[in-house]
Amino acid sequence: MSTDIYSEQSLSQHTPMMQQYLKIKAEYKDILVFYRMGDFYELFFDDAKKAAELIDISLTHRGKTAGQPIPMAGVPYHAVDTYLAKLVALGESVAICEQIGDPATSKGPVERQVVRVLTPATITEESLLDDRRDNILMAIAEHGQNQFGVAILDITSGRFEVAAIQSNESLQSFLQQTHPAELLYPDNFSNLQLIEDIKAIKRRPEWDFEGEAAFRQLCKQFNTQDLNGFGLSAQHPAIGAAGAILQYVKDTQKAAVPHLRGLKLIRLEENLYLDAVSIRNLELNESLSGAKGQSLLSVLDNTATPMASRLLQRWVVHPIRDYQQLKQRQDTIESILNAGIYTDLRSLLKQVGDIERIISRIALRSARPRDFSRLRNAFAILPEIKERLINSADNTLQTYANAINAFENLFQHLTIAIVENPPVIIRDGGVLAEGYNAELDELRRLSAGAQNILSEIETREREKTGLSTLKVGYNKVHGFFIEISRAQATDAPVEYTRRQTLKNAERFITPELKSLEDKVLTAQSKALALEKQLYEALFDIFEPHVSELQDLADRVARLDVLNNLAERAETYNYCRPHFSENNGLHISAGRHPVVEILSSEPFIANPLELNPQRKMLIITGPNMGGKSTYMRQTALITIMAYIGSFVPAQAAEIGPIDRIFTRIGASDDLASGRSTFMVEMTETANILNNATEHSLILMDEIGRGTSTYDGLSLAWACAENLAHKIKAYTLFATHYFEMTQLSEQIESVANVHLDAVEHGDSITFMHAVQEGAANRSFGLQVAALAGVPKPVIHQARRKLAELENMQDLPVDENTQTPAVTQQVDWLTAQHPLAEALSNCDPDSMTPRQALDFLYLLKQQAE
Repeated sequence: MSTDIYSEQSLSQHTPMMQQYLKIKAEYKDILVFYRMGDFYELFFDDAKKAAELIDISLTHRGKTAGQPIPMAGVPYHAVDTYLAKLVALGESVAICEQIGDPATSKGPVERQVVRVLTPATITEESLLDDRRDNILMAIAEHGQNQFGVAILDITSGRFEVAAIQSNESLQSFLQQTHPAELLYPDNFSNLQLIEDIKAIKRRPEWDFEGEAAFRQLCKQFNTQDLNGFGLSAQHPAIGAAGAILQYVKDTQKAAVPHLRGLKLIRLEENLYLDAVSIRNLELNESLSGAKGQSLLSVLDNTATPMASRLLQRWVVHPIRDYQQLKQRQDTIESILNAGIYTDLRSLLKQVGDIERIISRIALRSARPRDFSRLRNAFAILPEIKERLINSADNTLQTYANAINAFENLFQHLTIAIVENPPVIIRDGGVLAEGYNAELDELRRLSAGAQNILSEIETREREKTGLSTLKVGYNKVHGFFIEISRAQATDAPVEYTRRQTLKNAERFITPELKSLEDKVLTAQSKALALEKQLYEALFDIFEPHVSELQDLADRVARLDVLNNLAERAETYNYCRPHFSENNGLHISAGRHPVVEILSSEPFIANPLELNPQRKMLIITGPNMGGKSTYMRQTALITIMAYIGSFVPAQAAEIGPIDRIFTRIGASDDLASGRSTFMVEMTETANILNNATEHSLILMDEIGRGTSTYDGLSLAWACAENLAHKIKAYTLFATHYFEMTQLSEQIESVANVHLDAVEHGDSITFMHAVQEGAANRSFGLQVAALAGVPKPVIHQARRKLAELENMQDLPVDENTQTPAVTQQVDWLTAQHPLAEALSNCDPDSMTPRQALDFLYLLKQQAE
């Protein structure tokens, strides 16, 4: 749509209604405007074309502009949620423009205005949300080179958090953990490549991120003089981002946001750091293939409520390092198991539902009748949950029970106020129960019982007047009336006032009937208006309790997560890990939590021992032998321990771990011009630059993307750096058998391997981890299993034998092809040339002695 269409000259060419639309659209040029016209929301011009393509609706035309038809598309108002859900899922934003004027009194088009802007991260409607995923709005601002302040808000729960991020890698990790539905950035943001993969990114004015103004706005929101109570100074790098989020939410909601819980400062150093690559490679919340049921979260999540599912997901990608909190979680899980109540608790918790989001909708005054009904049902079940916890006779669970507020007064109010099964929306009434309000009951009685009242009046008036033809009636034009035949009309009582003369009858009205008419004819509209007024008053009743209700939702969700983890521990035979101040990882009979469930065969459990004297394991063995599974299960067991869960092992002792890094798998980034090897080296560089002696590192097949000698050199140097300089806990899988010699040079390096047994052309993988190095890789056998044609396998065997014997071949004098000599034993540096160079003293040599020594080296080399 051309921008000049908003000019006064252009507007004058349109009908008054289209002029109204264009003036509204001018304020929302980059947003789809849903313009209410009767029973439809209409879109025009480019909005119509775009919506028709995105949500598959018919594109039509309305009138003309500059001689051209105006494109138009629309959706029925009663089905709008379906279309909005599709648009929001695609990252689009929509301005909802409603009729706010009265058509009966409007001169010209009915007054309209945008009442709300729906964006991917500011929606609260149940039908538009994924109930098992957080819906995060993030804002980001730069503070110096590769320094960022970020703020995140989940408007569906009121969770508002900020953090300072110190590097590009940490930002990418935070984005992978948080998975924002929408991200705001200022005009002057210079690192767009870091955020470009997010579906909905919105550029905002730079002044929205201005620190001083943002600080004042936040203080006003939370009614405080400063933000010291939240652990934040006015100079914190995330203040501007938090202010930008607050402004954006107010702009889109067109209302206050009273349910924000203050600002929580995220201290990233208090968490177990997981970089973006590790979150993806370890398949924490989704599998690499996108398949459902193949991630750690899918195995751990059997929660009863959606809010607990969302909380568990946050725990999985944000493991904590606070041993006190972790032990409290473990104690609760153990108490539930000892009491044997997880099945009963799950059944009760399931009836609580998603009260977290219901409470937010109540705070935003957008809750629907069924939200109140569900909250009432949740209140009804809370005493049973408390009783079950108290009856367990466990101090930990009784403490939990005492912390749960059942809100008896609010429950009683909702019981009286809301009908058993209310309609979806308040528009047509029927939400408030009989007996809740006397005036409403009377209006409903008048509206519903008008015919009975008229019959009573008719019987009484006949008896009083003795007129046999008298009857009481109603029509839309004249309202209520008493009709008497023309023959008896002259005997009508004096208080009857003639209203209408018909061919064979006269119609009259009485003061009583007139009064009743006024009440009955307006009763329905008055009843609906009063019911809406009383419904709005419910929000006022709940408003003072929003913060307490949010605390209730937190406690119930937390109980649900821990009860769920207790059930998982019992179902899958997990053990309680022990946290130790001593360095190391000690796992007896560890198992991969996902693979063991998906595998059709019994899972082979394996031990792991890492300690200050054994910090690196060089892992060798055949492809498909289980090296990657063994490495991943170590990381997953560690992560599960650091969320407070029991773990898939016979026993586990976990020492202090600050970070987990992975370099696993092969992938490229061709869009950014990075080959598979470049991606591998970038990930390796990140590990070498950021790992510490308390980090857990998984490295798989370093150097395979380049030539053998280059790859082996890189793998050796990386391993030596990790073991000797960084001293991190490292699992290093490789097919370079030369790497096993590292254990002879560095005391803290050990070799382990996974073996296989060959049966002719077939192979059986043992999947058992054993001490020592493997003696072969079984690559050709694995290729045969993969379906490589037999002639190719046979040719490969012949070539393998040739390569293994090439070191004995002489030089071919005819072709001058040199024999392949044995590789220099550079790993141990025991070659004669190296020894000669090591033993010489260049400073004491005369020029002649130096020249003679050079000839000697040449002679030895030949």
